[in-house]
Amino acid sequence: MSLVIRMARAGTKKRPFYHIVLADSRSPRDGRFIERLGYYNPLLPKDKEERLKLDLDKVKAWMVKGAQPSDRVSRFLDAAGVLKREKRNNPTKAVPRKERKALKEEALKAKEAAAAEAKAAAQAKANEKAAADKAAAAQ
Repeated sequence: MSLVIRMARAGTKKRPFYHIVLADSRSPRDGRFIERLGYYNPLLPKDKEERLKLDLDKVKAWMVKGAQPSDRVSRFLDAAGVLKREKRNNPTKAVPRKERKALKEEALKAKEAAAAEAKAAAQAKANEKAAADKAAAAQ
């Protein structure tokens, strides 16, 4: 049984509130869980202390037992100093989709052109070698 520390949505429509829970990875997002470890209220300002509450002792104990935090929960744990999370880099995220497609096509064309140029250079080199071999054989 693989355990995961993740968020389960609560609250009403357009008023999200999340419980941070320990659950079996196969159980549904808002379904059965083993233990509630804290909560997260995204509607509160970031400087408010009540925005996020975690029982760090329980979290550490479950992580020692093999529980894996989800990406969002690992961000919270990184901010709390419990877990070290590597920063991700997606430089094309801010580029609109049409521009990304155009850039991808340009890169593909450039790659194909480079491959064709390399093939032509190899063919020219082979032709030079064959001409040099003929000249050596003629002498």
